[in-house]
Amino acid sequence: MSAQQASNASRAVWLKNLHQWHWISSALCLLGMFLFSITGITLNHASQIEAKPSIVRQQATVPAALAAQLRAYAADHDGAREPLPAAAEQWLSDTWKVQAGGRAAEWAADEVYLPMPKAGGDAWVRIALEDGAAEYEKTDRGWISWLNDVHKGRNTGAAWNWFIDIFAGACLVFCITGLLILKFHAANRPFTWPMVGLGILIPFVIALLFIH
Repeated sequence: MSAQQASNASRAVWLKNLHQWHWISSALCLLGMFLFSITGITLNHASQIEAKPSIVRQQATVPAALAAQLRAYAADHDGAREPLPAAAEQWLSDTWKVQAGGRAAEWAADEVYLPMPKAGGDAWVRIALEDGAAEYEKTDRGWISWLNDVHKGRNTGAAWNWFIDIFAGACLVFCITGLLILKFHAANRPFTWPMVGLGILIPFVIALLFIH
């Protein structure tokens, strides 16, 4: 085999592997790229997309025995961020179908406050320790707000955050293999590098001139 033939064979192997990695990464990223592209638009126009939050407020009174347990717990944990006792979590589940799930509550001498932020909304519970008066508020800002929070990984949990990291890695594979494939084909496509340069130059110039 001549040196030219060996070079062509090596080039063919590289191209085959690059194409394989490129299409696999593109397949894995397809839905994620579609989702993040759409939510990129909704985030960019968040102030122009009106959303009317739906707010639910409820009140109840904690049983005397549970209120006494919470007062005793607060006396030992004033200023701490600790989960509610199991009995309090069960009462919330029975009363309002609230799943506290071991979330950290903010303890004070006179009240306990449980924040429960979520994608696309918010929720909280406040219990006054003196008289056991409890308040629950849940806010739902709609599906666009939910998608925007999913895009940012805000209040979405560890599993989704792991997905974003893995998705970002797959996108890097997609971009790098695409760039290497362009390099292999650039000799027969004279507009390859001018187009790549333009794709780099346009966002750079816009950022330099118009982002204050």
